[in-house]
Amino acid sequence: MPERYRPITSSLRSRLLILTIFFVMMVEVVVYVPLIATFRQTYLEENLVAAQIAGLSLEEAPGNNVSPELEQELLETAGVISVVMRREDRSLMLGFDRMPDGVNAVYDLQQPALGMLIADAFATLNAKGERIIRVVGSPALSGTRYVEITLDEMDLYQSLKAYSNNILIISLVVSIFTGVLVYLSLHWLLVRPMRRVKESIVTFRRNPEGKNKARIDCKRRDEIGVVERELARMQQELRSNLQQKTKLAELGEAVSKINHDLRNILATAQLATGALERVEHPGVQKASTRLVNAVSRAISLCERTLRHGSVEDPEPEKEDIPLFGLVMDVIDSLGIPDEKHFTFQANIDEDLQIYADPQQLHRVLLNLIRNARDVQGEDGNIAVSAMADDTGTVHMEIADKGPGIPDSVRPNLFKPFMTSNRAGGTGLGLAIARDIVLAHGGQIGLKSSDETGTVFAICIPGRDM
Repeated sequence: MPERYRPITSSLRSRLLILTIFFVMMVEVVVYVPLIATFRQTYLEENLVAAQIAGLSLEEAPGNNVSPELEQELLETAGVISVVMRREDRSLMLGFDRMPDGVNAVYDLQQPALGMLIADAFATLNAKGERIIRVVGSPALSGTRYVEITLDEMDLYQSLKAYSNNILIISLVVSIFTGVLVYLSLHWLLVRPMRRVKESIVTFRRNPEGKNKARIDCKRRDEIGVVERELARMQQELRSNLQQKTKLAELGEAVSKINHDLRNILATAQLATGALERVEHPGVQKASTRLVNAVSRAISLCERTLRHGSVEDPEPEKEDIPLFGLVMDVIDSLGIPDEKHFTFQANIDEDLQIYADPQQLHRVLLNLIRNARDVQGEDGNIAVSAMADDTGTVHMEIADKGPGIPDSVRPNLFKPFMTSNRAGGTGLGLAIARDIVLAHGGQIGLKSSDETGTVFAICIPGRDM
């Protein structure tokens, strides 16, 4: 829905303002109820005091009587129709001839309860001043045992109504003022950062791999600041993973397109290497054997990739294989024995068997040993050691004398496209090795790395695990 057509209650800030005003008004209503009860009680008690003072004029008058004109003036000043008082030894009365034949309600203010006062106040408002009431109260003068007044409720109603209107106006002003203050505070503390979070989420949803331009408040140390920073960090990690997945998808598409043709090309190369094997020259036969093995593994990899329809490795086809022979095959395929200034040690029992897929494990060792050779240049040393524990798990270590792995690279060591620093590298070797080892139910990790060299460790479980 377009922004200009949205109702006012659709935004969080508008709802906060409305709710704040509503809640303050509710509080004012709760406060108003006892206030009007107290106001009515005070009004009647003041009338009782004024009536008692007017009644005292009878004590000083001859025969306890005053002129009709004075009596009228005294009653109007007290705001009552009649007054009945009982002193210690006599009764005094003003307005006897003006007393109505009946009253509409009688109220006792000597021991009032709050609930009764509230009900009486609302009864006064409901009657709209059309009643004559009698009120009995506590004597305010010494020597007075009883006081009772009769009055027209119209003046009380008018006063109570005016008081209620004033309370209403004050409540509205307080509610609006408080609502605005709370609204501004919440808008600054909550609404603005939440709008930034919303815009960041919407922008990320529309373009997950694009750069997020939303401003993040890094100085806030409260929950909102934590949410903003964690959201930005999560988006950055997701964006990095999506970009990585995009690269992998593009790579997979490219591999799928060339795999079929590459298999045919390798098949032709395999026929050519067959002719080389028939040449009776030791050097040629050695090189041709190495070439035949490499081409055969390449053809097998292409066929398995095409058969499973993806660049991911299929489930390992495990078997018991001699680890020493596999390691030496990797060494020969890399041509390390032919390098004069490069040394290699294989500390592996020739009878040691490992339960793994020979082609996949060959790729793991090939990637690790090639990396170890490339980081050392023309001179260097590689040592591969392995042993089996009581459970049949084989523990291998590949060590070199290279310069070590930088600390900045280690967190992303086994992520695709993240760790290749050499020319021609793809950054996939360690990621491939990790995936294959995990598919075998094993573990691979960096055991140590410093300026004296690097050691990678691999554990492959045995047949019964």
